[in-house]
Amino acid sequence: MKWLLFAWKNVLRNRRRSFMALLITAVGTAAVLTGGGFALFAYESLREVSARDTGHVVLAQRNYFTGDEDAPMQFGLAGAQALAAELRTLPGVRAVVPRVQFSGLISNGDKTAVFIGSGVVPEVDFRLRGGQMNFLAGEAFDAGRSVPEIAIGGELARTMKAKPGTSLTLLATTTEANLNAVDVIVRGIVSVGVPDIDKRLVFADVAAVQKLLLTDKVSTLSVYLKDTGDTAAAAARIGAAHPELALRTWLDLAVFYKAVRALYNRIFGMLGGIMLVIVLFAVSNTLSMAVVERTREIGTLRAIGTMPGEVVGNFVLEGALIGGAGALAGMLIAGAINVALVFSGLQMPPPPGRSGGYPLLVSFSVPLYAATGLAVIAVAAIAAYLVSRNAARKPITEALAHV
Repeated sequence: MKWLLFAWKNVLRNRRRSFMALLITAVGTAAVLTGGGFALFAYESLREVSARDTGHVVLAQRNYFTGDEDAPMQFGLAGAQALAAELRTLPGVRAVVPRVQFSGLISNGDKTAVFIGSGVVPEVDFRLRGGQMNFLAGEAFDAGRSVPEIAIGGELARTMKAKPGTSLTLLATTTEANLNAVDVIVRGIVSVGVPDIDKRLVFADVAAVQKLLLTDKVSTLSVYLKDTGDTAAAAARIGAAHPELALRTWLDLAVFYKAVRALYNRIFGMLGGIMLVIVLFAVSNTLSMAVVERTREIGTLRAIGTMPGEVVGNFVLEGALIGGAGALAGMLIAGAINVALVFSGLQMPPPPGRSGGYPLLVSFSVPLYAATGLAVIAVAAIAAYLVSRNAARKPITEALAHV
């Protein structure tokens, strides 16, 4: 304790210099925490979007994910209704949603375009997708209508000159390799935020799609969990119970999420490294000047029996105190920035390939704050050790004669 008190008094001997080192450390810490918090917010948001889009666990026929279908629904999943009922009884399962992926042509009588469609259970699917899909006009369609209803992408609606209530025709190849058509009514116009997808997007009732394709199979069963953190355990449990099926988790299918995470890890990892180097130089500069000014004092301490290790240890404590105080100040600054962003309403511009921006927010993470604080303190202590070790080992007579 006496050495800690001694180190603190030495820090305060030159307040201006110590304050500048502390300020640089605080700004560096705040930058690392804010950048890291933004990356964590991006990860959390993309994880939620990916899980909502595909489901936490996706089940399909064994060859569905790796095979190349020669005919529609060749690798479709049979007995989906009974399997879905079984899966709904598992602990932690929020919903089980069948989906049929199909494609074909959509026509308004005058113009025809290619579409990529998904057969869904509307009352469940649209609720689970949440904010990742916005209705630009109209509303979610109902299942079981005599004339099937659909929701289409905003760009496709513009191409087809469609609005809610417009009648269109869907044409698709059946499982028997014949062309089939069905008249539908547009109930809603939606956007998923990606213009290229909105140009081709069609949602229809899964039963109507099965009738169009002449099949009772589905493409996949998407299992939604109450907690994303349970994905691995749920996938293992379901995979063990149904080894005959192909299984993928949301992470296996989240190509965009993994690419963004890898990119951000490199960017913000480099930012953190740069900030720590700046802290290293700031503390080194401050304590180097202190060592030069106190060389005779070091010689006096050595002359009365103080060991070189104790002298170095005192400087290390000084560096750690500067680093700790700067890290604490940086945490307070970063926390203030977090709170300010919540109320600011600032928006990030749309990422490449998307049509909508997203809120500029920063996540708070106890492990991130703890790791950053410890790293800053460690770097400051290392800087103090590097600049003081030679002075502490200098001969006593030479230190006492230093001018």
